[in-house]
Amino acid sequence: MIFPAEQPIVTIGDLRLRPLKINDDKDLYAYFSKDEVTEFYDLFTFKSTDEATQLIQTWIERTVLKQGIRWAITYKEEDKLVGTCGFHNLSEENNRAEIGYDLHPDLWGKGYMTQIVSFLIEYGFKNMNLHRVEAFIDPSHHASRKVLTKNGMQTEGILRDYFFEKGRFVDAEMIAILNK
Repeated sequence: MIFPAEQPIVTIGDLRLRPLKINDDKDLYAYFSKDEVTEFYDLFTFKSTDEATQLIQTWIERTVLKQGIRWAITYKEEDKLVGTCGFHNLSEENNRAEIGYDLHPDLWGKGYMTQIVSFLIEYGFKNMNLHRVEAFIDPSHHASRKVLTKNGMQTEGILRDYFFEKGRFVDAEMIAILNK
């Protein structure tokens, strides 16, 4: 696995991916404070911008320590955070990484995340030399499954009670694509 020396800035249609900044916290809070955004996320709905600041700090630290890469998703013409995406749970030994993403609900259903996941898969295979890109979703998160399968990812199975989130065990659907 190859970790990029520098996190690239990428334009995808009307959106731009750039490194996260601490001052993205208010924009992140604006949508992580909505129950519909955190419904399938492993975090409770945010009650303060401090929670957003802490999450951004975690993502930045993981990038610095080469434990992951997380991009801010902004409008191409306006540097306003409307989502994030990237790689985590990197396994150098196995040349694989898990992708994750979130998006402001005002942009749901417009095809943006399908384009972004396409970029992540291509970037992972071509730039990071990954053999496998995977994602875990809640089996009832049909919109996320649709985004992933549109990009050639396939369900490999359901892992029962795989994660303990928000005080309860939840199933995880494993979806992946191989670099062949």
